[in-house]
Amino acid sequence: MPSQWEQIVVDAEDPARLARWWAEALGYVIVHEQPDEVEIRRSADQLPGLLFGRDAEVKKVKNRLHIDLRPDDQEAEVERLLDMGARHADIGQGDGVPWVVLADPEGNEFCVLSSKRG
Repeated sequence: MPSQWEQIVVDAEDPARLARWWAEALGYVIVHEQPDEVEIRRSADQLPGLLFGRDAEVKKVKNRLHIDLRPDDQEAEVERLLDMGARHADIGQGDGVPWVVLADPEGNEFCVLSSKRG
């Protein structure tokens, strides 16, 4: 029997703040919270989740794993995320790509893909 995907673990300087940011960005809820660890999911009983754990080390290099978001309206979603505190990030993607690279408040890169395909 194969394993079930439980969660992705994200190291964070401030797990509570970053978990709340991602919960708002994704429309998720907090399902577990301790001082050094916060887990969010789409709903309490739906996997996988994102688990934010404390790590005092500051992020220094590009993520080797990142989240891709596919909104109904790419431009509106990018603006919403920027208003929430995301920032544009250059990871060498170049011009003319159909996605926008952003970074969350702690610098973790993620992509906002072009609008859903028909």
